[in-house]
Amino acid sequence: MPTRPADSTAEACRLPAEKLRWRCDASGYAFETTAELKTSDEIIGQETARQSLVFGIECLAPGQNVYVRGMRGTGRITMVRQLLRSLKPQSGGKRDYCYVQNFSRPDRPRLLVLGQGRGPLFRDQMTELAEFVSEGLSKALDSEPFLSEREAVREKIQASAQKLSGPLEEKLASNGLALVSMQQGPLTTTAIFPVVEGEAVPPDKLRKLIAEGKAPAEAWQNYQTHQPVFQKEIELIGREIGEIFGDGRQEMQKLREDATRMLLGRFTEPLLEEFPGEGVAGFLDEVLRDVAEHRITPASDDEEQEDLYALYGVNVVLTHSTSQDAALVEEVVPSMVNLLGTVEPNWSGNQVASSDYRGVRAGAILNADHGYLILEIEDLLTESGAYRSLMRTLRTGRLEIVPPEFSWLRPYAVVQPEPVSVQLRVILIGDIETYYLLDQSDPDFRELFKVLADFEDLLPRDEDGLRHYAQVVARLASEEKLLPFHRTAVAALAEHGARIARRADRLTAKFGRVADLAREADYLARAAGNQVVSGDDVRNAVKRTRARASLPSRRFQEMIDSGALRIETTGSQTGQINGLAVMQAGPLTYGFPARITATIGPGTAGLINIDGHASMSGSIHTKGFYILGGLLRTLLRTSHPLSFSASITFEQSYGLIDGDSASGAEMVCLLSALSDIPIHQSLAMTGAIDQLGNVQAIGGVNEKIEGFFDTCRHRGLTGEQGVVIPFANASDLMLRHDVVEACAAGQFQVFAVSRIEQAIELFTSTACKQSSDGSWSAGSVLAIAFQKAEEYWQKTLAAPQRIPGQSPAVG
Repeated sequence: MPTRPADSTAEACRLPAEKLRWRCDASGYAFETTAELKTSDEIIGQETARQSLVFGIECLAPGQNVYVRGMRGTGRITMVRQLLRSLKPQSGGKRDYCYVQNFSRPDRPRLLVLGQGRGPLFRDQMTELAEFVSEGLSKALDSEPFLSEREAVREKIQASAQKLSGPLEEKLASNGLALVSMQQGPLTTTAIFPVVEGEAVPPDKLRKLIAEGKAPAEAWQNYQTHQPVFQKEIELIGREIGEIFGDGRQEMQKLREDATRMLLGRFTEPLLEEFPGEGVAGFLDEVLRDVAEHRITPASDDEEQEDLYALYGVNVVLTHSTSQDAALVEEVVPSMVNLLGTVEPNWSGNQVASSDYRGVRAGAILNADHGYLILEIEDLLTESGAYRSLMRTLRTGRLEIVPPEFSWLRPYAVVQPEPVSVQLRVILIGDIETYYLLDQSDPDFRELFKVLADFEDLLPRDEDGLRHYAQVVARLASEEKLLPFHRTAVAALAEHGARIARRADRLTAKFGRVADLAREADYLARAAGNQVVSGDDVRNAVKRTRARASLPSRRFQEMIDSGALRIETTGSQTGQINGLAVMQAGPLTYGFPARITATIGPGTAGLINIDGHASMSGSIHTKGFYILGGLLRTLLRTSHPLSFSASITFEQSYGLIDGDSASGAEMVCLLSALSDIPIHQSLAMTGAIDQLGNVQAIGGVNEKIEGFFDTCRHRGLTGEQGVVIPFANASDLMLRHDVVEACAAGQFQVFAVSRIEQAIELFTSTACKQSSDGSWSAGSVLAIAFQKAEEYWQKTLAAPQRIPGQSPAVG
């Protein structure tokens, strides 16, 4: 590399190749392949989360529902399942829940709470009762001794009626008349008829007989004379006889009701003993009343027969086996219907649908009663009304089963089942952002979800962490029938885990991504006919994964080649520098260079953020830009205000710019424009600055370095190219193998700086030292920038002052 005046700074800041990537020593593993390892279901590196979950599962105090907080792929749901399976929490409060007909309010089905596993038995016995009422009750009532009892009552009624009507009938007979009973619809009436030749005939027939000479004319006179007299007496006696028959009917009905209750007693008495409680007793009492009042009188031919099996049936919405293990329910589609349950209408025909107790269906909450319900918070919040319904149920302990939404196209009679008292433990699986949102906006959430199980997304990169990785890979290979993984493959996976972690001495705990890479490595090994997955297979899988999502990166290089995007990687330019940015492509991140330019001249406008004025600058980027002004005042301690007009922008950037990782590069670019000293285009920089000149850590450092490396390699590596990064990020580096190899061969460089002065020296090859009196070394960028600031101030003082409202002077 050519010698420069600031080579001492370059040597001090240049990172050796061995510092650019952590390498996992495969020889540190005591196994040859993962087939030798004993697998375990234990979730790795989440002991704090595990302890919180155990507490949330075993503590039955109110409000101790659990929120499992962490990133996807860290094993959140897996640990919950495993702990519930291993702890096997017990429940002594299981109950069966049934809905039956509410005879007084059919729109409000009655809830019956029975002992564990007792619901189906009660349903079967009620079916037997309905069968008896439907098919055997009438026959039993018409048999002895009930038939004799009713006959005796009937004879007593007849005798009482005869006792009242006998004397009257004798009087009528002595006057040639007779008392005749006639049926008029449902009523029985009595009338006085004349008697001709010993036969009672209607008055109309008597007149006809007289006209035909078959009856004497005085018979009609006799009828007209005595009928009014006896009619009054008949009305008095008729009322008394009516009372006798009415009392008799009531007595007959009571006999049938008493007989019915006695016959049904052989069904209901054992039920009351076997299923104690007010609910069953009340239901059976309503059933007996309904039978006695409506089922012991035969229905007329035109009267619709009710389905007694449906009327007296039992809908068992939840029953349990004899096991005392607590219910474990995982609802993947937590809609209101799936959570709360529903009432299914019976769409028979095109008329208004019917709905009753038979349509009640249990949801996940009821199925998890006295147990555990697992939900994904993201899914819960996307279902309309589901979250609030869950919170209300947990707060009140009462579950309201909701009927489906009313439709004007298919209307139906809505029923609302009686609420159910429930007790359950809910385990919500969610991310960090959603947790804070709910904690701040919903008081119910704070009161109901008091247990937080935090899942780490990082593991220590130590001996235990590497051993855990080997166990994870071994378990994956065993469960999914993958090829055994050689220890070099495990080491390669650990290295990739370190890259995903982006933190010094850390490995990612998002094993989902590691598992995906392991599966592709297995695919490549099998395709090659290997019996073991090697480290090369893993590295090739990493390359393939990046290649599949590399279209944005390829398009970027094509635009540079075509000249559509102007990026320079050689030579020097004043007021121009290569910044670094990143783009997302699915789970992968790609870096790319971004050209930053600055111009400056006399004036009073100060620093102008062109992107900010164009509303293309995010709040963090805008903050970083304002820090530039503070840092300028720190570096250039003039005795007067800084007076100039300067503008900075990201060239050929047409989207929103955010983040402060380019503020260091912007500072170097601004000082270059102020001092008129060119900066090397073979370098790029990433790093945030503070107002005191410290270069601070940023994110995506690996991808940014690789993005500039790819651009330089595409144009041809010269050995002078490299990237300047914050020293705080040096320990985070996990660069690609090809980048490390290029650096080892002297074709590319990575510099780590902690101060902006170091970056200035690297980009300008000029020393930048500050003496004890605060002045900068002669000929340095900052010394020249100080002089330029003085010149701009003098020009500002010499410029004519504008009077408000007056046009500027010309000439």
